[in-house]
Amino acid sequence: MSAPFRFPRFFVTSPNPCPYLPGKFERKVFTELNGAHAAELNDALSRIGFRRSQSVAYRPSCPDCNACVSVRVVADEFQPSSSQKRLLKRNRDLEVTACRPWSTDEQFQLLRRYLASRHPGGGMSNMDEMDFADMVEQTPVHTHIIEYREPRQGFAPGRLVGACLTDRQADGLSMIYSFYDAEHADRPGLGNFIIMDHILRARAAGLPYVYLGYWVRGSKRMAYKARFTPVEKLSAEGWVRFEPEAAETLS
Repeated sequence: MSAPFRFPRFFVTSPNPCPYLPGKFERKVFTELNGAHAAELNDALSRIGFRRSQSVAYRPSCPDCNACVSVRVVADEFQPSSSQKRLLKRNRDLEVTACRPWSTDEQFQLLRRYLASRHPGGGMSNMDEMDFADMVEQTPVHTHIIEYREPRQGFAPGRLVGACLTDRQADGLSMIYSFYDAEHADRPGLGNFIIMDHILRARAAGLPYVYLGYWVRGSKRMAYKARFTPVEKLSAEGWVRFEPEAAETLS
């Protein structure tokens, strides 16, 4: 009798400059997600700190640094702060739709504006339409691209102001990549709103967690993940609660 699935083979990348901490180098361990049991494998790997990119699951494996910490929000216990409540109220008119993972030019143009505003010269700045299509459409697991649109005018759909590529896992939602109109004068904080919407969506679906990827001590780019509590980090003892802001003061 054959096993239900073969144990995956893992590979390690060559060191490259770290995109988060100057002077550091990153290395990743990764494996392919394919076959009939790709979703189960992805779920299992996510619980030990892996992230998905297309049909690959990866996690940092840096020999001289452990600054990247996997974090997830406990959805059912999240209580928005006063400012977060105001943000939810300000954007309650947005029309939110979970779309099948099929890329559109409208999404791609929004991504280009987002990258130009928030990550100019970053690793994704040279992404073209085909690269974007691969990012969205090459998925062996249960994935949606969730769109956030302003109210429609007549029969025409409203303007797209945000989107998030999201995996539904057995124990939560995993936010693979979000992007939005970072220059929208009337809607500051769209990125934070998208995270809160995912927390509320997970709670409504009975899913306990929202996976936010990696929090990086000392990286201002990752500081926003400290705003959503309670938050758990993956440690040598498993998933434990922690205070990101308190951890920053110790670094």
